[in-house]
Parts: sequence; structure tokens; C-alpha cells
Amino acid sequence: MAHVHPAVAATRAAVRAALAGIGPDQTVLVACSGGADSLALAAALAHESRRVGRSVRSRGFAVRAGAVVVDHGLQPGSDDVAATAADRCRDLGLDPVVVRRVVVGPGHTGSEDAARRARYAALDDVAAACGAALVLLGHTLDDQAEQVLLGLARGSGARSLAGIPPARGSYRRPLLALRRADLRAACAVQGITWWDDPTNDLPRAEPAPGGTVPLRTRVRHELVPVLAEVLGPGAVEGLARSAALLRDDADALDDAADALLDAARTAADPAGDPAVEDPAVELAAGGAALVLDVAVLAQAPAAVRGRTLRAAALAVGAPAGATGAVHVAALDALVTRWRGQGAVHLPSGASALRVCGTLVLHHGPTGAPTADTPSSQL
Repeated sequence: MAHVHPAVAATRAAVRAALAGIGPDQTVLVACSGGADSLALAAALAHESRRVGRSVRSRGFAVRAGAVVVDHGLQPGSDDVAATAADRCRDLGLDPVVVRRVVVGPGHTGSEDAARRARYAALDDVAAACGAALVLLGHTLDDQAEQVLLGLARGSGARSLAGIPPARGSYRRPLLALRRADLRAACAVQGITWWDDPTNDLPRAEPAPGGTVPLRTRVRHELVPVLAEVLGPGAVEGLARSAALLRDDADALDDAADALLDAARTAADPAGDPAVEDPAVELAAGGAALVLDVAVLAQAPAAVRGRTLRAAALAVGAPAGATGAVHVAALDALVTRWRGQGAVHLPSGASALRVCGTLVLHHGPTGAPTADTPSSQL
């Protein structure tokens, strides 16, 4: 039996685990940028897709393995980079290989957020067109550690500090337990040449187009090496372990928040009848409204209540990327520190008002509660 380099073996094992449960003739796509991480993932998928089922069927069966290359068009020559990445995937035997050019519009948190939104929209579109069961993404343990550090710097909660999820919907990230260096080694020993995105490797004195060094790049090249030097070589792995532990905590809190939202909504309107007598609530009910019982919310632990209030804001149209801790705190004040204050205004035209022992969240330009809307004080 031919010797397989440990980095290649680890990458293949990770992909093999991700393909568990995939049936015959299903399609799995890999998102490939042309970098070492995604090309190592593509090579592992090409290898493992031909082996799926052989341990349980005498003749075995294979999944259809393809690739999606998204060209964001943000750098000169990006079309050539995308074409080269597509050629690498075809050389590995992947089929279909789809190159999709996207237009990156403004995002809530800047160009990186806008690029991410455009990328995932393209991946969703191609996956739907191909009938793909899974889309594999090449995020690594290093990416996970960087994500946790960014969350800490922003003062984020457990969900953000839980980092990058290994699975969400049809997306899988098999490489979250592997270091970036392992994937470069896997490409090198297989003779796969890759492209290094210049925005990921800029020294401090060399800003990206637009004049600023991306924050993630500075974390990667300045902060992570210092952590490893001060805390030891296991610092990156430790951050990733913390993310995994916090993910379990965040999942449990989110489940509790879902239950609280249902309980508060039911208590406010047991019969499910939207008709109410208070004029302010009738005004709110003219659009997309959600009415919650304040007493039920107030009895819950703060960690659960905060998640519930944010979920309620999102349910009436406040965007996730723009709805932050300051908005949740203002909503919480309507529940636990009620002094007759007026409406809380949320992003994108949503608002909330306390009326007759209920919290009314509303969205829409017509009939939205405002600070001048009359309300009853308990």
C-alpha cells in the first residue's frame, strides 16, 4: 500500500466524515477560490467521492463531485485567477465546475460583509441549479481562531464567540480541525499549485486597495503570532476549543430563547386573535407586528431574554447584521426598566413599544409606533 502523506490523509479523512450519509449519485460541490485551503479540499473531495459506499457495498457507488469558483471582481486580474482555479478543479476530475462572477454591493459592515453576502448568494444559486446535497467550504482551524479573536474585540456574545459553525444547512466545513500549514503541505506533496490572495498576506506597511489593511489580515499576521509566542504553540488550538464549547452553550441558550418567544407570544394572545382594543396595538397590527407578554419575558434569565428580544426584532424585519447589543438593551429596558419611555427604534424601520403589559414590535412605514404614540403605563 502506497504511503500517504499525513496532511493528505487528514484532509481525506475529514472529507470522508463530511460525506457520511450521502447517497448514490448525489452531487457535492466544493467552493474553490484557488487558494491552498480550498484546493486541498477539492483534491480530497475528488478522491473520496469515488470511494463513497465501498465499505458497505460490494461494487460501491460514487457521488458526483463538482466545484464552484466565485469571482468577486474586486482585484485586477480576478477573472484570470478564477479561470485558473477552475482549471485546477477540472484537472482533479471535478465535474461540473462553475465559475460565477458576482457584483459586490454595499454591506452592513463594509466590503468584506458585502463580498461574503454576494459569495453565498452565488453558492446558493449554483447549488440549487445543480441539485447539490452539500457544499463544502475550506475554513481552517486558523480561520476559527481568528474569528474568535475578532468576536472578542467586538465585545460579542457566546454565539459570535462560538466562531464558524462546522455545519449550517447544506454547508459543511470539514477542515476546521486542520491548520492552514497542513493544507499547504497537502497541496505541495500532491503537486497542486495554488494562488495566494494578496489581501490575506499584506504586511502592515502595505495597505490593501482602498488604503487600509483588512482587520482579519492584521489579526492573522500581528496578533496571532504574538499570542503563540506569549501563550505557547497551542494558543490557536485553544481558541478553537473554546469556540466549540461556546457553540454548545449558545445552542442551548438559543433553544431556550425559542421556547421563551413562543411562551411570551402565546401568553399575550392565547387564542391567536390579532384583534386588540388598545389603539397603539391596533396601529401596530396594521403592519408586520409581534405582541409579547412582558411578565413572561421579565421572569426569564437575562441571557435567554436578550436572545429572545433579538429574535423578536429580526422576526419583524430588523436585519441581523445591523441589530446589535444597543438595540437589545433598549428592548430589555422596556421589559425590565419600564418608566413610561416611548418607542425603541430598530434598524430598517422596525420599532417596539410597551403597551398594556405587552411588548409590541412592528415593521412598516405605515402605522409604525413612534415615540409620540399614546401608551398605557403599568
